[in-house]
Amino acid sequence: METEFFPDGVTPIDGWFYDLRVPELSELGRQYVLTDYGILDDGLVHTREIQRLIDGAAESGGGVIVVPRGVYCTGSLFFKPGVNLYVREGGVLRGSDDVSDYPVLETRIEGETCRYFAALINADRVDGFTMCGPGTVDGNGLRSWKAFWLRREWNPACTNKDEQRPRLVYISNSKNVLVAGLRLQNAHFWTNHIYRCERVKFLNCSIYSPAAPVRAPSTDAIDIDVCSDVLVKNCTMEVNDDSVVLKGGKGPWADSDPANGANERILVEDCVYGFCHGCLTCGSESVHNKNILVRRIRVLAGSNLLWLKLRPDTPQHYEYISVEDVEGKIENFLTVRPWTQFFDLKGRADIPRSLADHIALRRCRCECGTFWNVAPDPKRYELRDFTLEDLTVRAENSGFDGSGVENITVKNVTLI
Repeated sequence: METEFFPDGVTPIDGWFYDLRVPELSELGRQYVLTDYGILDDGLVHTREIQRLIDGAAESGGGVIVVPRGVYCTGSLFFKPGVNLYVREGGVLRGSDDVSDYPVLETRIEGETCRYFAALINADRVDGFTMCGPGTVDGNGLRSWKAFWLRREWNPACTNKDEQRPRLVYISNSKNVLVAGLRLQNAHFWTNHIYRCERVKFLNCSIYSPAAPVRAPSTDAIDIDVCSDVLVKNCTMEVNDDSVVLKGGKGPWADSDPANGANERILVEDCVYGFCHGCLTCGSESVHNKNILVRRIRVLAGSNLLWLKLRPDTPQHYEYISVEDVEGKIENFLTVRPWTQFFDLKGRADIPRSLADHIALRRCRCECGTFWNVAPDPKRYELRDFTLEDLTVRAENSGFDGSGVENITVKNVTLI
């Protein structure tokens, strides 16, 4: 097989990215089926019983928690090394809609480490963690969505965290993680959040939260936060916020905080996007993203194909990002603009400078509202080395002015 490279042209795509094998249930170790331990499909919240099962499996050398057919309710669960999760067809692991079932602890959220609520599924410092199967993990977030919009009506300045609500999945400080086959839906807050992880795969997943009749606020599909070697393949994503989001920290000195860092070698391919705010979004809490490749995707609806959010209170560097072989409909083909939500320089006198360079969009056939939604702001950030190549775009607003980008290459671009 011919060697492929990430966008910098010198970093090879490792063979790990081509290994798409998903283990059978029989390969995940001793099976701990919920109903075998008195955990029933009875509408009750079984957090203590399921956690006791996870802890017992870990003490006995590991295995797999099996969710059989039916709906099993729980609050926060904390998976231990050697313990996996499998949800059978027709099985649903459903989150409680009572925030008191999610403990407050030290965690990572919105670009900072702070005390906040645990997720429904948590795994920290695990190696080889797998959660898979043809079933569903359902956050059951409707109650918190309604509460969020009511709070926002009362206080338009309320933040995403002001309405206390958990994420669906949070995996941190881990490696060799596989999330496969599952339907992950109706998160209260972010759907999947990985932090300081290496070698994580999302394969064949369906990730969903509604935009109507009640919008599910801030339910990003996959938040990648200070991670390396991440594959998102053959997934369908439709959420009421961004789909694949690159995080990493925020604030005027974010680049010197050891809790923050870069995302590198991220590959998103062969995915289908329903409605979302951004198919690939850098920010709003992001320090450094390098070697990001999105390819062979189909977009059914959405707001932004590639969205570079540049915070004027955070030093950021987005480099070697390529979006290739895209078909579909999108409101904005390329968006590069300042992002000032909850802006705070925290006393810093100067504005941190940011840079976006070696950004490429190639071989795309799309319909959109606006082709070039780019706002140069040389006092705050620099844009250079952009490539637009082999594009056919039918746009209501096909205006194009690349003068704000230093060294832009435009080749075989047809705007209709």
